[in-house]
Amino acid sequence: GQLILVCDVGGGTSDFSIVGIREGAAGLRFDRLAVGEHLLLGGDNMDLTLGRHIEAKLMGQPGKLDAQRWHQLVYQCRQAKETLLTRRERPQQEITILGAAGQLIGGTRKTSLTQEEVQQLILDGFFPRVAANERPGATQRAGLTELGLPYVQDPAITRHLAAFWQRFRFLLQEESGRAIPYPDFVLFNGGTLVPSLLRDRMKEVVGDWFAQDAGTDWLPVELHNPQPELAVGMGAAYFGLVRLGMGVRVGSGSPRSFYVGVETDAGASPTEHPAVCVIPRGVEEGFEARLSELSFQVRTNQPVAFQLYSSSTRLGDKLGDVVQLPTAEVTVLPPINTVLRYGRRAAAVDLPVQLGVRLTEIGTLEVWCEAQQSEHRWQLQFDVRQVVNDPDAVPGLTETIDQALVEGAQALIRHTFGAEARPDEFPPERLRRALEEKLTVAKEDWPTTLIRTLADELLEAMDGRAITAEHEARWLNLLGFCLRPGYGAPVDDWRIKRIWQLHFQGLTFPRQTQNRTEWWIFWRRVAGGLKAGHQMEIYNGVRSYLVSGAKQKRRNNPMFPSKLSAGEELEIWLALASLEWLPVQAKVELGRTLLAQLGKGTPKSQQLWALSRFGARVPVYGPLDRLIPATEAQAWLQKLLALNLEPNSATAHALVLLARLTGDRARDVSSEMREQVTQWLHRAPDDAFKRAQMLELLHNAHSTLDQEEQDWLFGEALPAGLSFSHAE
Repeated sequence: GQLILVCDVGGGTSDFSIVGIREGAAGLRFDRLAVGEHLLLGGDNMDLTLGRHIEAKLMGQPGKLDAQRWHQLVYQCRQAKETLLTRRERPQQEITILGAAGQLIGGTRKTSLTQEEVQQLILDGFFPRVAANERPGATQRAGLTELGLPYVQDPAITRHLAAFWQRFRFLLQEESGRAIPYPDFVLFNGGTLVPSLLRDRMKEVVGDWFAQDAGTDWLPVELHNPQPELAVGMGAAYFGLVRLGMGVRVGSGSPRSFYVGVETDAGASPTEHPAVCVIPRGVEEGFEARLSELSFQVRTNQPVAFQLYSSSTRLGDKLGDVVQLPTAEVTVLPPINTVLRYGRRAAAVDLPVQLGVRLTEIGTLEVWCEAQQSEHRWQLQFDVRQVVNDPDAVPGLTETIDQALVEGAQALIRHTFGAEARPDEFPPERLRRALEEKLTVAKEDWPTTLIRTLADELLEAMDGRAITAEHEARWLNLLGFCLRPGYGAPVDDWRIKRIWQLHFQGLTFPRQTQNRTEWWIFWRRVAGGLKAGHQMEIYNGVRSYLVSGAKQKRRNNPMFPSKLSAGEELEIWLALASLEWLPVQAKVELGRTLLAQLGKGTPKSQQLWALSRFGARVPVYGPLDRLIPATEAQAWLQKLLALNLEPNSATAHALVLLARLTGDRARDVSSEMREQVTQWLHRAPDDAFKRAQMLELLHNAHSTLDQEEQDWLFGEALPAGLSFSHAE
């Protein structure tokens, strides 16, 4: 059969795929044979590269322009690039950058971007002539990050294309029947490839790879695409016609096969992975099967790892095949580290089980372990869209608890809050201990799947919070704990809709200080799942009680007595600081109010935590356009440093989170301000906090938070199995 190479280079990403052409019963048949990785590399990188080049010409070195003028420069570079690449007779394009405020005319700078510069930087930098056996840079570290995004390190698109083609060469040999497979056709998509100069370069590079076999004058035939920038929209519209029975459908079964690692008598090998095929290549989403001919042993009541692999190149593996996977042929996917709970004793027990599998429509692989000697059934869920970049990284341990124990815990909740509640026999203050004893797992180690199950039971028993004030306080505390951080588990959106009813209902016992405090702890814990409108509603309801000069306080509101307790007020601040969808002006107002309070006495760690969330340079879950301006964050830093705060962990975190480098000029404070924070960190006693960790977070735009830092940022430990995914 013949082969079509599809190259899609858009503004922000590059994607490659291969489609096979065969004769079918009703004419030509198209089958997707291979799909490459989604590369964060495209026209934006080219614009940024040109921008840094011109910035160096104008300012003497890159990095000198402020965010506003930098974006102005990149926009002009994009226009110049498109003009010079499509109109090659034009020798240059003028670039003009206006002066900063106060020097609009006098500070204006001009230069030109020449045809030679564009071709050198774009063609040689992003579309160089490379050999077929060249590979992208081996490092996994993110490269250019002017927009705060983790772009791939190697900018050579043609080098990524070479690696993609070579990775699938054995598959293509079998599909095409050629000893040296080459693409007969090439289809270009994406706005970046509108200029014919770039398309011609890519065809020439591919032609050079196969010149010895296909002929020195051979080039793949370019399929006509008059508007490559509209490929996605036109493809979606065409697919709609296919769904109606019109047009030709491209076969799109799973381009990868999936395997679960198993232990064998031969033992482990550094070059091969023993595994069983659970999803054969080519099956459609929604595929479900049971491996009834195989029996497996799993160890319960002891930490075990379920390792998943995928392969885009192995063709003959069928469901249930036990194979040895060479390392070079597979991609390692994130494992699940868990404990399968069985029985009431903690002793390890080996159980025979059978596996059931399902490839869902949302990109997850469900694997069921069903005990053959009992009714126990454990579900594991893998995200097959992720890849492990660091093989040494080990996910946190979570628990998979026997369903019978979970049902027992649900019954305890019903006995405490449900219609059959028996307060004398099941008082709410004993519920936590009773749940831990029933589940045989400490509350802090309950996995996400378990706490969401318990949350659903608590939601069903919502009316039971009105039995007594103690019932309401305990119900709010446990529900907030089980729903934290408000997102990250299936159907959390549905749960948030249900709990939003609480906001309008209010407390049943609002005159109890403990209940009011638990109310704010609850909203802090679930804040990440609230929509922008929900968060504004909470903010508007409390603003007048915290911000001086706000509207007159409402009278006779039991939720806000004439004097709030210190602990209650702190919890309100913590809840508001967790609302990352609040408008910028609201965060600025709240942050300034909090700063004024810090100057009146010894700051509390909770106040510093709240300030760091109001002014964070990197959000926990919110959008970047809701972050306060860098100039405002810098002003807060200056005031904090002027207070001569005690050198402790809370102060260090607040300073670093306000000043940390992101790689995005619109968010970053000045390097001079970062240096002041650096000096403060160095002056602090060695045992005040983890200095090296703070410095790494402050100066490295690619640094990530460890589990301890994530827990600090959230305000308490995250559920086992969940971690933050920052916007950067």
